[in-house]
Amino acid sequence: MSGKHYVTTRYGQIRLYIGGAGPALVALAGPTRAAAALLDDLRTVAPGRRVIVVEPPGVGGSAQVALTSLDDCAVAVVESLAFLGEEPVDLVAFELSVALVPQVARRLRPATTVVVGVDAALGWIGHGLVPPSPAARDDGTHLNAFWSFLRDRRLIRADDPTLPIASGTPLPDVADLSATFIAAVTDPAAFGTYWRLAAEALPGVLDALSDAARLTTLGELPGLLEPATGGTGAEPAPTAPAPGTDIWHQYLDTEYGVAHLRRAGSSGRPVLVLPTGGGSSAQFAPVLRGLAEDRTAVAIDYFGNGLSQPLDRVPDIATLAREAFAVADALGWDTFDVWGSHTGACVALEMTITAPDRIGKGVYEAPVMVTPEFRDDLLANYFPDFAPDPFGLHLQLIWNWRRDMFSYWPWYRVEHASTRAIGIPAAAELQLYAVGILESGTTYDLAYRAGFGYDTRSRLPHLRRPAILTAGPHDMLANALDDAATLVSGDLLTIVPTPATVWWPDPDPAAAAATMRIYRDFLG
Repeated sequence: MSGKHYVTTRYGQIRLYIGGAGPALVALAGPTRAAAALLDDLRTVAPGRRVIVVEPPGVGGSAQVALTSLDDCAVAVVESLAFLGEEPVDLVAFELSVALVPQVARRLRPATTVVVGVDAALGWIGHGLVPPSPAARDDGTHLNAFWSFLRDRRLIRADDPTLPIASGTPLPDVADLSATFIAAVTDPAAFGTYWRLAAEALPGVLDALSDAARLTTLGELPGLLEPATGGTGAEPAPTAPAPGTDIWHQYLDTEYGVAHLRRAGSSGRPVLVLPTGGGSSAQFAPVLRGLAEDRTAVAIDYFGNGLSQPLDRVPDIATLAREAFAVADALGWDTFDVWGSHTGACVALEMTITAPDRIGKGVYEAPVMVTPEFRDDLLANYFPDFAPDPFGLHLQLIWNWRRDMFSYWPWYRVEHASTRAIGIPAAAELQLYAVGILESGTTYDLAYRAGFGYDTRSRLPHLRRPAILTAGPHDMLANALDDAATLVSGDLLTIVPTPATVWWPDPDPAAAAATMRIYRDFLG
């Protein structure tokens, strides 16, 4: 196995990055360097090794680990590596995550233990350098504060925070900084908690690591490792589900690439949740949990969105539908139901038309139905360039772009006639949307554009399976309720206004519950 993998532990999921072949080299990533970048570096300096990088609790895909104590963090890490059994390993740990080494080493019994960047971590501790407040701000500047903090940890000396680092490890490029930042702000509070726990423990564990080799840079690592021989190649078990309707994450190999999934429930007829374009499926957690009460519910990140692999293609809705079927195929689903919103409603409709023998029922929430003139205007103006900037200047653009979507439709028409009366979400809710865009990177717009370009009106008459078309009272695409009413003959399609858009920030609880009942009652 190579790539990314989630391991479900008693304390939450840990994300592993795995690459190469040969004897196992386990790496405990620190919080100031993206685990993916660290994997690349280790594979370069230690060829002939199977490198397993553990993303630390509180960071990125490991952000939901319960951070009750550093001991619990260490237990979660140990459980994530249980698949290694008694395989001989070498262990390397980085900066603050060196605090985990004593407990991890007791389980792995590494032939060689190496710690990297301890002096830097001690310098940060000595100078009282801690992450900025995790509290999301209405103006989004908490993101800029995190970017600056993480950039400084890579550029500024730990022993003298007034001077730049003048030698040693190559300085990061903007892609490296961006990956590190995104992992950190997945859950800023969790990131800060892990930093605090590790920083409090690190000075006290150093005496127990007197036999560990202590390095400043990775360049010295190859000379410390035992010759690369053997290795069992043991692989992690398939990602285990979380209990009940708790959401869990999975990476899935498909014929097109690696898809990232959010899942809830593990029994009952499956339903595929197809999100809007632009970001990840994270904001659809309420839909997932609601559908999973008696079903297996899976939400996808489209390829190039969220945490799914970006592909070298410009998709239309038919492409997204084929790729969604590939996800279902990889899950082993022959038949299933679909629930989609906006772009996702278009994908769900196209899937139903393309392979009606595989789709039972469909819920289409506000599929895109705009005039050709408005479509062209949207495609020309809706999508800014969000390429990462070395100073984090792109962060304000992303934050305010997403914020203004709740004030104006479309967001770029800042005028009285375009206002929306739905309320600007709390900053913590906007944080979720912003992270999804950041994860998607420069391909964030592709699925979104596909939705705007889809001709829902011409496709709806081809529907051959039972479906409901819904929209909440404030949905900017609620015109679909009227526009679709006469397009499907017979009683296959029912138009159902809903009292809420469940996945929008802070819906009325009673209205959201009533809306979920509509979905569940229809799907059966």
